[in-house]
Amino acid sequence: MTSAPASATEQAWSALGGDPALIGRIETSGPAGLLPSRLPVRELARAAVAVCSLAAAELAARRTGGPVPRVLVDDGAVATAFVSERHLLVDGRAPTTFAPLSRFWRTADGWVRTHANYPHHRARLLGTLALPPETADDLAVRAVAASFAERRAAEIEQAVYAAGGLAVAARTPGEWAADPRRLALSGVPLVERERIGAAPVRRTAALAGPPLRPAAGLRVLDLTRVIAGPVATRTLALLGADVLRVDAPQLPESQDAHSDTGFGKRSVSIDLASDAGRVVFDELLAGADVVVTGYRPGALEGLGLTPESLASRRPGLVIGRLSAWGHGPWALRRGFDSLVQVATGIAVTEGEPGERDGAPGALPAQALDHGTGYLLAAAVLRALTEQHDEGGSRLATLSLARTAAWLTDEITAPPGPAAQDDHDPRKWLTETDSPLGRLRHALPPVAFDGAPAGWSRPPGPLGVDAAAWLTA
Repeated sequence: MTSAPASATEQAWSALGGDPALIGRIETSGPAGLLPSRLPVRELARAAVAVCSLAAAELAARRTGGPVPRVLVDDGAVATAFVSERHLLVDGRAPTTFAPLSRFWRTADGWVRTHANYPHHRARLLGTLALPPETADDLAVRAVAASFAERRAAEIEQAVYAAGGLAVAARTPGEWAADPRRLALSGVPLVERERIGAAPVRRTAALAGPPLRPAAGLRVLDLTRVIAGPVATRTLALLGADVLRVDAPQLPESQDAHSDTGFGKRSVSIDLASDAGRVVFDELLAGADVVVTGYRPGALEGLGLTPESLASRRPGLVIGRLSAWGHGPWALRRGFDSLVQVATGIAVTEGEPGERDGAPGALPAQALDHGTGYLLAAAVLRALTEQHDEGGSRLATLSLARTAAWLTDEITAPPGPAAQDDHDPRKWLTETDSPLGRLRHALPPVAFDGAPAGWSRPPGPLGVDAAAWLTA
């Protein structure tokens, strides 16, 4: 007799090193058939949130000395949260998710996707066509379309990346399976977990009474951008951590993106390349319990901020780290969810060959970003539980490309109702006043008995808070 394949939740919990007996604490409810997709996006989303909730419940049990609370996963809340950036309204205004030059383009032999949401990436893309950065969007779109239509996708990919921009040729699942970039991920676990130092057990204060905030009293340095990393740290903030987001003053960042992922956090601007900035960062690091990083590999390392260096300077530190591509020839390259979908064959799988002239498609959510974000938060929470028991510094590493492999190759969708696209999210949305205006936003999907229902503070403007910890 063969055993049934492990569910996505069981796979993720095992990758996190969790006790399999705790899986029984998870209960699932909510409407069926959400996040319609050819690939098992619903199962990925549910599993990522479930293990994050279970990791939070487990840490709460450690800190209270009680049993692990029951975990409650509502598929409606999960589906709404996985497109939280689309539900955000700021005083009734809907932010723009993708810039005009962030899109698919027909090439001489297929398709390529570019990402040009940031001004410097837009300028570098236009530079490959000898166009100035100030070129109007409508003229730029026509020029790029005309140029790319006469060139091969692989050549465009190489030329744009060589200029510091972002473009990826659409690959089929078969092409990606044989690609050295995919082969480099073979044997790599969904969550890479390491103990990188020895230190005494550092137990935090006990918790009592609802709401249970298992990360209460912990300090988190948030060195992440865009979606995946900020989703992880937004979750840690929900669970009570004092999260301080650090941005470089010379790098542009989207205030609208932070308005979605900045709940529960404070935000500071520090130039880590300057002497003064390093002094401020070192003072913050001396009091930190967790550091979460999401910059292109090599960027922080070039400033001396390797995991080993951070752990040696702050023994007992928990470090969560993510990247776009993980390992292999593209390990040090920049990347975004949309580009990873294109490279890994997801966009071709989700396309409609009989329609739109065979154009690639996309997942119903930026599921690689959101899924990796919740997995990263879960990895940090599990590392904190292990540290509570054993001490030591710990490192958890994830990548969007590895999460993509989990989606395409490892998760089996169980039989169930057909996917729907008429999900009414209003039950899982709320409104909050903030320094930015009235925000409509998604409720947190992470839930367990006694869990907080929302964040302790709304997001504010980027970079305006004091570079100091709130907790003593």
